[in-house]
Amino acid sequence: MSEIAAGRGPRIALVHALAESLPPIHIAFAKHWPEAVTFDLFDSSLARDLAHAGKLEPAMMERFLTLGRYAANAAGEGGRTAGILFTCSAFGPAIDAVKAALPMPVLRPNEATFSRALDIGGHIGLLVTFPPSLPALEAELSAMAAERGVSIKITSRVIDGALVALKRGDGPTHDRLAAAVAAEMPKTDCLILGQFSLAQAETAVQAVVSCPVLTTPRSAVEQLRTMLSANSP
Repeated sequence: MSEIAAGRGPRIALVHALAESLPPIHIAFAKHWPEAVTFDLFDSSLARDLAHAGKLEPAMMERFLTLGRYAANAAGEGGRTAGILFTCSAFGPAIDAVKAALPMPVLRPNEATFSRALDIGGHIGLLVTFPPSLPALEAELSAMAAERGVSIKITSRVIDGALVALKRGDGPTHDRLAAAVAAEMPKTDCLILGQFSLAQAETAVQAVVSCPVLTTPRSAVEQLRTMLSANSP
């Protein structure tokens, strides 16, 4: 009998590049899949190294493969690793390389939310707090739209100063800055908060826009749960 069918949660690896991504994904699992047994892998140098290099270099791609292979083989509570969720939105091509190399479900942080956004409409707003993530996210969203054969318009903004505020523990300023940028954006069919750490600003952002606000942690947890349930015998 599978672990899910037996009432035991599967073992899920969570791979992070920013410390600020840990609380929102843990909250999402606690709310939407508390049975899952999660563990964290965190490389604090990834985001800094990407910002310094300005692009994904082969050595960084190999580091992601190393993290993915480690996560896949880190058996323990909950049995063998059943799935891997990356929470770092700036590394899409590197995560795709891990997907291709491993047999279990591997999920990019934003793909579930992007799918929901494409279901809603063709003009999509995108907010980020980590500037290097924006080109990768726009490319990923555009590629998903092309796969569906639909045309979209993406309106993107970087929320200056928000991530710095969050890193110093000033959540209210982070949320206020996010809401201020959202309020000045043109009308869109939906608005994506493109970093896991941005999920905490959902209430503040939704208060100033009329369109649906989509956050990445909940969508990712729900999609991974669906994927693993579908794969279980």
